[in-house]
Amino acid sequence: MSFEYTLEKKCKDTKARLGKFSTPHGDIETPIFMPVGTKATVKTMTPEELEEIEAQIILSNTYHLYLRPGHELVEEAGGLHKFMNWDHPILTDSGGFQVFSLSDMNEISEEGVNFKSHIDGSSHFISPEKSIEIQMALGADIIMAFDECPPYPADEEYVKKSLERTTRWLERCIGAHDRDDQALFGIMQGGMYKELREQSAKEILEFDLPGYAIGGLSVGEPKEEMIKVLDYAPDLLPEDKPRYLMGVGTPLDLFEGVMRGVDMFDCVFPTRVARNGAVFTSEGRITVRNASYKKDFTPLDGDCECYVCKNYTRAYIRHLIKQNEILGVRLTTYHNLHFLLNMMDNIRTAIKEDRFLEYRREFYKRYGLELDDEDNSTCREDF
Repeated sequence: MSFEYTLEKKCKDTKARLGKFSTPHGDIETPIFMPVGTKATVKTMTPEELEEIEAQIILSNTYHLYLRPGHELVEEAGGLHKFMNWDHPILTDSGGFQVFSLSDMNEISEEGVNFKSHIDGSSHFISPEKSIEIQMALGADIIMAFDECPPYPADEEYVKKSLERTTRWLERCIGAHDRDDQALFGIMQGGMYKELREQSAKEILEFDLPGYAIGGLSVGEPKEEMIKVLDYAPDLLPEDKPRYLMGVGTPLDLFEGVMRGVDMFDCVFPTRVARNGAVFTSEGRITVRNASYKKDFTPLDGDCECYVCKNYTRAYIRHLIKQNEILGVRLTTYHNLHFLLNMMDNIRTAIKEDRFLEYRREFYKRYGLELDDEDNSTCREDF
């Protein structure tokens, strides 16, 4: 199958783009946020509920599914789509980030990574070829090249060697991949160093891939450092291919990424904070488990049209969460994902109607953030 990205419109005031990416399980309208279903499930959500909130694509994790239940079992079940009853696009990451961040011990070599499972301490080895083998068995529509994601901070010499290894691993991933119904994306690395980002982009673009990702951000760096990289990194990638910013997903981060030309985002943030009782609203984030909401019989967000806000109050949801009732985190998760997906839909509409900056300004103002009139930047570094 030919994976085609269509650039439908460019914002007249910013680098924001409206596009569409075709996959075997449907078209993806961009810019888009992808809910994370790490272990073949978006925590607490059924596939039917994901359809209700109009999730176009979800992400699953190669590392976790390799460990449990095993990619062979998923393949025997007919692939991820059938295994989890989701008949829409799926993206799997390569497992590289988790190998480096979750395992009790890892040893990197040119061949790949030896690591110990964070579950039981058992020893494993993942190479570029193994990562592709796992992802082909899982059967996602979009798969990611196996890369080395350097930590923050990391010195320039280390980051340079790391990105060059990532390029060599990309070539091996391409050699191992033989499914024409999967789009293999390459990943730009380079840390916080502009020249290294430029080097990485130049190297991976030598391989004509269906899409490219910006890796190595949201790994602990200050927000202003991430924004500095985003000011130029998307421009290093092709205009006629989707650009994916990995691991970023707060409401304001999504605005900042879209404004700089990013098309795809994913993050566990909205579901993770939901399990702690934190919810997004049109006037900022609130922690509904706090005592101040004990007698608050209003919806989580009075401007939200989701199922949760139409049917339940802050007081009731606080009660559920305080009592450790599963329904509580189901409701906060549903709302948070609906909030982000609805926000992204509004962003796409605003780009289409040439009012993206106006919508962004209105959204930020309700969040209590004023924008600088000259450069449209926020007055706060950490949001």
